[in-house]
Amino acid sequence: MTTFPPLPVTCTKLAVLAKQKLPCSPGTIPRSQMIKEKDDIDHYLEVNFKGLSKEEVAAHRNSYKKSICVDMLRDGYHKSFSELFALMEHWEALWNAAEAQSLFWLQRPLEEQPDKLDNFYHYLTRAETAERKGYFEDVYNNLYALACYFNNSEDKWVRNHFYERCFKIAQLIKTDGGKKEAEAQAHMGLLYEEDGKLLEAAQHYEAFHQLTQGRIWKDETGHFLNFLACESLVRTYRLLADKMLEKKEYKQAIKILIKASEIAEEGNDRNTVGEAAYYLGLAHLAAGEHETALTVFHNYSGIATDLSDDLNLGRAYEAIAKVLQSQGEMTEAIKYLEKVVKIARNNFKSLDVIRACTMLGDIYNRKGQYSKASEYFQQALNTRVELMKTSLMDETKVHYGIARAHQMMLMMKSYIESTDANSLNCLLSWKESRSYMEYEPVPEESRRVTGDNIHEREHEEEIRRSPDNQN
Repeated sequence: MTTFPPLPVTCTKLAVLAKQKLPCSPGTIPRSQMIKEKDDIDHYLEVNFKGLSKEEVAAHRNSYKKSICVDMLRDGYHKSFSELFALMEHWEALWNAAEAQSLFWLQRPLEEQPDKLDNFYHYLTRAETAERKGYFEDVYNNLYALACYFNNSEDKWVRNHFYERCFKIAQLIKTDGGKKEAEAQAHMGLLYEEDGKLLEAAQHYEAFHQLTQGRIWKDETGHFLNFLACESLVRTYRLLADKMLEKKEYKQAIKILIKASEIAEEGNDRNTVGEAAYYLGLAHLAAGEHETALTVFHNYSGIATDLSDDLNLGRAYEAIAKVLQSQGEMTEAIKYLEKVVKIARNNFKSLDVIRACTMLGDIYNRKGQYSKASEYFQQALNTRVELMKTSLMDETKVHYGIARAHQMMLMMKSYIESTDANSLNCLLSWKESRSYMEYEPVPEESRRVTGDNIHEREHEEEIRRSPDNQN
């Protein structure tokens, strides 16, 4: 059998060098030779593949995160590199903590999100350049741009980091009259408010409010900063008052809500003023100061009337009814609650209808007017059936069942006391069927059974049964 000589295979220099570095290559390659071979490979790639530089080769070899970090260091942005590296380490710590608690965390690592890394590089390096030149306002603007970019539920911790950086830089800005510092105080207040640290949030909002007094500064959406400061401070004071009321610290809660009302008046927004009045009235009601609460709620209803705000007007009437109910003035409370039901139905507020009807049913139930109570509980039940909320339906069924039971007890008592044949037949019929039957009131005279009445009824019965009468 004839064998052909082996064909000569032409190998490129790159292939030869790569083949020599394989694990099966004989002998041990010195380190100096390996470095020289790497340089030869890089030179070969640069010569034979035009346009492919060492940096581009490194970009293909390294991850995008590493490339960004290398670019920062190569361009001399060591501070930006340190901050970015610290953020990545913080993410790793959060990931490890979630993994240790067997929690599933949907957030991806920063190195897998090139868009975010690009924003880091762009704004951090610009901020560092501005800081070197002493342009602190530009530093603030770049850091604030990063905070806005990461303002989402997934990256809120990154946003908070840059809010804190903006707050520190804003202290160094002296050319804008304190506007950046005011904005930074607002951001820090929001940060603490979201974390539930209301006292710290109130301190920052108070500083925000003081810096914006008498100023006509506006934010990027066109809202006056002073108005936003008043709104934020009123909201925080209300949350603080809620915690005080839970601990039954009524005087402290009323004091801070009075302060909130004063700040709301300064903001010159009638809706905020009405909201502050409503919560102040609730605090007075919780403290048992009914007359003061009634005055505050009437002011609130006046504001709602001026603004033609039916929803707030209905809430004001409901609050007034609660105060009147606490004072025992049930008739007046019923009038206000009926207005609430009417307003709520006109505005298709089913929950308000339910709440008002339940309150009316409870009042009538206490007054002993069980038919009326059953009627309002039935309205509440029908509304909840439309909403298909099981828990609310069950609660209303209990109220409705109690009112019907009271109504039935009154009916049975009346039939038993009447002691006539019709009443007895009704009782026997109900005992056989156990179904609901409408009550027909028995005349009052038939319930008063005396000895003379009994003799007269017996005499009348004898005459009726006599043969002459039968003929």
